Amino acid sequence: MLPEETLDVLRQKITITDHPRELAVEVMFALQKHYGYLNDEAVQEGAGLLNLSPLEIEELATFYDFIYRRPVGKYCIHVCDGTVCWMFNHQSVLDYISQKLDIPLGGTTEDGCFTLLPVGCIGYCDQAPAMLINGNLYGPLTPEAIDAVLKELRDKQPPQKEDR
Repeated sequence: MLPEETLDVLRQKITITDHPRELAVEVMFALQKHYGYLNDEAVQEGAGLLNLSPLEIEELATFYDFIYRRPVGKYCIHVCDGTVCWMFNHQSVLDYISQKLDIPLGGTTEDGCFTLLPVGCIGYCDQAPAMLINGNLYGPLTPEAIDAVLKELRDKQPPQKEDR
């Protein structure tokens, strides 16, 4: 269950909103932040807060690329697969990261540090090929730039499986 402080903030926003459904993404992000991903308990909790069915929350959750319905690594790598990134060979970025981390697309490293996911256009076409890691933009990407980012994140704080 969400901390009471977070619940109070969400309930207050829901109370003053004409259409609570409009806050579904905000509620799902709050739940995801607390649980690490939108687990079934979080879906139920979100549905209760918004007076929606769990199926409606599920439908919204599976629509958005940045809502996770399963556990993810401490750092979520979203490699852009928009048209411009395609033109700048985003597949080589995906292949390089996949090989470097020894995980398939959609996979998470054994230490729980990284998850590799595709994402539709992130809107940074001038940085193609680009990726977001926990919302931070990186691009244009080269193997050297990718190595530096991954090393920086690994060195920053070694992940613990319980720390996700």
